Amino acid sequence: MRTWIEESLMTSRKKLCEGILNILEKDIKTSYQVACLEALRILSRDKKVLVPVTTKENMQILMRLAKLDMTEDSLEDVSNFPVIVEALKCLCNIVFNSAIAQKLSLELNLAAMLCNLLKKCKDQQFVDDIKCFDLRLLFLLSLLHTDIRSQLHHELQGLQVLTQALESSFSIRWTDKYKAAEEHDGSPLSLQETDCAIEALKALFNVTLDSWNVHSENESHQFRYMAAILRHCLLTVGPTEDKTEELHSNAINLLSNIPVSCLDVLISPSTQEETVLKYNGMNMDAIQVLLDFMEKRIDKGSSYREGLTPVLSLLTECCRAHRNIRKFIKAQVLPPLRDVSNRPEVGTTVRNKLVRLMTHVDLGVKQIAAEFLFVLCKERVDNLLKYTGYGNAAGLLAARGLLAGGRGDHWYSDDEDTDTEEYKSAKPNINLITGHVEEPMPNPMDEMTEEQKEYEAMKLVNMFDKLSRDEVIKPMGVRPDGTMTPLEETICQYQTNEQDSSDSD
Repeated sequence: MRTWIEESLMTSRKKLCEGILNILEKDIKTSYQVACLEALRILSRDKKVLVPVTTKENMQILMRLAKLDMTEDSLEDVSNFPVIVEALKCLCNIVFNSAIAQKLSLELNLAAMLCNLLKKCKDQQFVDDIKCFDLRLLFLLSLLHTDIRSQLHHELQGLQVLTQALESSFSIRWTDKYKAAEEHDGSPLSLQETDCAIEALKALFNVTLDSWNVHSENESHQFRYMAAILRHCLLTVGPTEDKTEELHSNAINLLSNIPVSCLDVLISPSTQEETVLKYNGMNMDAIQVLLDFMEKRIDKGSSYREGLTPVLSLLTECCRAHRNIRKFIKAQVLPPLRDVSNRPEVGTTVRNKLVRLMTHVDLGVKQIAAEFLFVLCKERVDNLLKYTGYGNAAGLLAARGLLAGGRGDHWYSDDEDTDTEEYKSAKPNINLITGHVEEPMPNPMDEMTEEQKEYEAMKLVNMFDKLSRDEVIKPMGVRPDGTMTPLEETICQYQTNEQDSSDSD
């Protein structure tokens, strides 16, 4: 009985969709068009009723109502704006819920028409809603169809069009080639401006997914210009705290796609009246926003992979490529050690929080947290162990083949870290495994006889032997190059070396 009722309702909805589209095909009043489109928008949320909608003819009806087939240079008829907005909303729902519509979008060249409409929205008043849903539809198309993503990047000048749309969401006043004036007392963005900026950021993220290498001077300029806008975005606040976080999160995602060589515009020479937050004469406001964002995401305590790893990855690459950024961040995250009475993972500082992440259950989270700290230490093992302890760093060192010490492959400047007097005096008593000074513990073997010591030693050997034979554990050793290997291979190598040494003597 219930199935019959559901099928009957579904059939009725499909007929309603067909009836609405038949009405929209005719020349009717604007108010009637808006009412029909509002009803269709609600119905189009259901994937099962989209069959009559997802035809070439019906898609063209909606595209005509959205003014996507216009050839005029401007949008002049303000009375049509509600119709355009509702038609774009319907297209968003249909494209999102229908694979057929996604294919038809490519056939109908929908992306090119959306870019053309976006250009018409420039310098026009009362078109923020049109611009917002135009950008949302471009985001959905570039997300769901890789051919459209490629078309936007290579044929439709999508980078330039979307970058201009993003810039127009902010009231940017340029003072230099890649430097925007900072409005310290500027008012927050409106909700509409914030939503437009977020949609532009999401669409740009999809279009720039494969932009790791810059092959021309023009591309380099385009990405630097984009990074300068994103720097301004990081220093801008939205109407609410949640909207500000969403805006900054999408800006960080896009910054992760920009070639790291173009991220030098995140910092710029600072004047005295501009900011007090500077390092080596460079303005570090945007980098501080990234650090604050990272700490806020750590403090949330959940969704680390989606929420935390993008900003950690971005900061790691910035530190690896740009010396001033690395030195500024290290001063914030890994200041000179003074108190080593607590374990590195115990406490409320940023260093404590990051060291705790080095042993997180999520492999991706622990790897990027460890990599970030390793880069701050200029990829020197002894430096990393000083701040984290061997136990927390063992996973990274094993993965990088650095258990025997040394440093990574990347080259860093030769400036050396200076230890504080407090650290130097405590250093001989620091437990290298835990990374802190421990209270002296009584030796349990002091009161044992030699026979008891031998018994306990053999008991331990037998336990390890049983675990090894049952393949619960596998004893491992370290090769001279710092990589892990089964213990048997290490012993054989050692015996061979001993034999070669005795032969040479």
